[in-house]
Amino acid sequence: MSYVVTISGSPAARSRSTHLLGEAEALLHARGIATRRIDPRALPAEALLHADFAHPAIREALELVEHAQAIVIATPVYKVAYSGLLKTFLDLLPQTGLTGKLVLPIATGGSLAHLLALDYSLKPVIASLGARHVLANVFATDVEIASEQGGYDTSAVVTERLTQSIDQLSRVWADQVELREHRERRQRDEARSLDATSHSLNEVALNDATFASTRPVAVGGGAHRSVVQAPVPSRCPD
Repeated sequence: MSYVVTISGSPAARSRSTHLLGEAEALLHARGIATRRIDPRALPAEALLHADFAHPAIREALELVEHAQAIVIATPVYKVAYSGLLKTFLDLLPQTGLTGKLVLPIATGGSLAHLLALDYSLKPVIASLGARHVLANVFATDVEIASEQGGYDTSAVVTERLTQSIDQLSRVWADQVELREHRERRQRDEARSLDATSHSLNEVALNDATFASTRPVAVGGGAHRSVVQAPVPSRCPD
């Protein structure tokens, strides 16, 4: 099944970046795209810090990333850097961990000065992991996602930017699905053609063997040369 993995890099259960990630998931669901969430903060701390690849929770998270067609990463920005928790998780991925995948970075910070953290710290890491296409990031300041009792309120400007990025992801996603289906159809057609060719070759070989067993055989020589019919192997009784 095709799906998008969403990764929350916030060390807090309630945060602006996690809230924005939830809105991205809702937009993806509205477009018929399934998602799988990874919360690194919920992973066993010792296994995460010591890169225990044998731990079931770590192995499951890495397998989710491996089989995903796209990744949405959300992180708070502290001191012009993405979260240490997110870095710890990304360090677990192999060098080709994002090869061929779409990646959409989402971040929140205290001011627009933190926006450069995406271009100069997070995006280079994503690219080094082999991401095929890094979409235009979505950044929101604390003012644009106001805190209110029980949650957050996202400004219309940020919602519009997020919607545009999800629309772009959806279009590229649809193109990928169409290309994958085309390749699968071609592989099935090639397999059927190969089977038909193999069947034809088997029939030719069988006909040649039958002809060889029934053709006349010359016996004797000179004026007394005669032709006899080669015996046809009889079928053994059951």
